Amino acid sequence: MKLTVDGREAYAYTGGKPFDPALPCLVFVHGALNDHSVWNLLARWFAHHGHGVLAVDLPGHGRSAGPALKSVEAMAGWLLALLDAAGVPRAALAGHSMGSLVALQAAAQAPGRASRLVMLGTAYPMKVSPALLDASRDEPLRAIDMVVAYSHSTLAAKPSFPGPGVWLRGGARALMRHVLHAQGDPLLFHTDFSACSAYAGAEAAAQRMGCPVHLILGSADQMTQPRAAAALAGLLKAKVHMVPAGHALMAEAPDPVLNAMRQALQ
Repeated sequence: MKLTVDGREAYAYTGGKPFDPALPCLVFVHGALNDHSVWNLLARWFAHHGHGVLAVDLPGHGRSAGPALKSVEAMAGWLLALLDAAGVPRAALAGHSMGSLVALQAAAQAPGRASRLVMLGTAYPMKVSPALLDASRDEPLRAIDMVVAYSHSTLAAKPSFPGPGVWLRGGARALMRHVLHAQGDPLLFHTDFSACSAYAGAEAAAQRMGCPVHLILGSADQMTQPRAAAALAGLLKAKVHMVPAGHALMAEAPDPVLNAMRQALQ
């Protein structure tokens, strides 16, 4: 689904069904150097079970025109503008990693518009190590390899989603390389990581939160370790769901993540 946001083309995947703004809306926000495709299973399930789904490509990622936005706050403002463009007054917001901070900030900037907040693979503060931050600027392909290694808890996942024989690490690497090169912005990874590292708004966001909050965390996550989300869970009075996976939890544990999402949206 193509929309115009702030005068530029924006894209949202609707889960294989035409988007109906009259249905309960669920918005998915991807993480650094990813796009809407990381939500394929969840987007399709909820679109076929009574929801209007918008799995967005953030500016400068996937099919949404650039430039990439440089702060979590700017991305949150863009997300709310996208809801306006789609005719959605109120939605459940779900985000992974960097996208979890964007969803949090959007829910805080417009408390009356968020019916639920679901933060997957999250932590606060979401500081990126200096070595990885430098690599994302100077050697982005090496930084991608580092993140892929840290994001998966096993060398070979069980044959689940999307099917037997799929190489999750290879697929993640290919997606990140594609997103990096698709719009000709060699600093895209660094821009995303810098936004994560700089975000310091969770305390203020917690004071404005007007909806239930759920965290879905991978028990073997090395990128955003579960203990790094403990303070955030307390701040937001969130219910925590643990799944057996690393940071790439939607790909590694699709059924447990889906079950946790269904519980969060009940």
